[in-house]
Amino acid sequence: MTDRLITHLRHIDLAVPDFGKQLEFYQNLWGLEPVARMSGIAFLAAVGSPEQYVVRLRAAEAKRVDLVAFGAANQAGVDTLAARLASAGIRLVSEPGKLDTPGGGYGFRFFDNDGRVVEVSADVEARQHRRVEPKESIPVRLSHTVVNSAEPEKTVAFYEKYLGFALSDTLAHPAFGPAMYFMRCNPQHHSFAVARGRHASLHHVSFEMRGLDEYMRGTGRLKRAGVQLMWGPGRHLAGDNTFSYFIDPSANVMEYSTEMEVLDEDTWHPHVYSLAELEVQDQWGTANSVEEMMARSPQDTPDPVFVAPPV
Repeated sequence: MTDRLITHLRHIDLAVPDFGKQLEFYQNLWGLEPVARMSGIAFLAAVGSPEQYVVRLRAAEAKRVDLVAFGAANQAGVDTLAARLASAGIRLVSEPGKLDTPGGGYGFRFFDNDGRVVEVSADVEARQHRRVEPKESIPVRLSHTVVNSAEPEKTVAFYEKYLGFALSDTLAHPAFGPAMYFMRCNPQHHSFAVARGRHASLHHVSFEMRGLDEYMRGTGRLKRAGVQLMWGPGRHLAGDNTFSYFIDPSANVMEYSTEMEVLDEDTWHPHVYSLAELEVQDQWGTANSVEEMMARSPQDTPDPVFVAPPV
């Protein structure tokens, strides 16, 4: 196992056109906790997580992913990554320095090969959090983020070479080849994944629940509230995690999940799983078909590339 400078996924920052409706969804239905507000921006935490926030919402005319944020072990790691990227000619959005977001810290931003903005930070103050109790169907933490890329193999190579991610598994389809690459920055099967798409955009964001009962209770709460369930409930083969995918008010796909596989990285060898096999899609056989899921998918709108968010 290679020593890594990036340790974990911190937060996902989203621009949304219907800020009020989106904020109400995440607070009152999804189960996140507001921690800070400023004009047109809200920071939302997962109750069971020490991260200051796991979602940042920004009011905007059109939706986009503002940035994906990862944590580093220390300031030296942040500086090393920034120097590595700059020396390779990769465009930095900001130089390493103090952050003015909740919890402070030290970090920088850059464009990855697809033109999305990535932030890496260290020394962010831990948030006071609490144990999520049995039957409490709210997210414990942010689990993983998946992005679309028109050239996923190049994106995977970028994250491996410059950020130290490792490939855990690949999903492929007999008709069009590799469809999704699962990547890790710690023993969790994946904190990040890259899907084949038409352009750079968000595929989905996943939130970890306390356990199976809490995951099912959360799934039921969203269904009863009339939120569109796109796919699930079920259990994937790659990662062995459960899944229920919902569509939020801005047509982003959000997932409740639990029981993500933790790997022995010294002995793990990546698999290539075929999406043509039903067990790969859903080990339980309880979820609707992939074809039905695709029919329910919201319109995939491209993110602006090599354009930094205003904040």
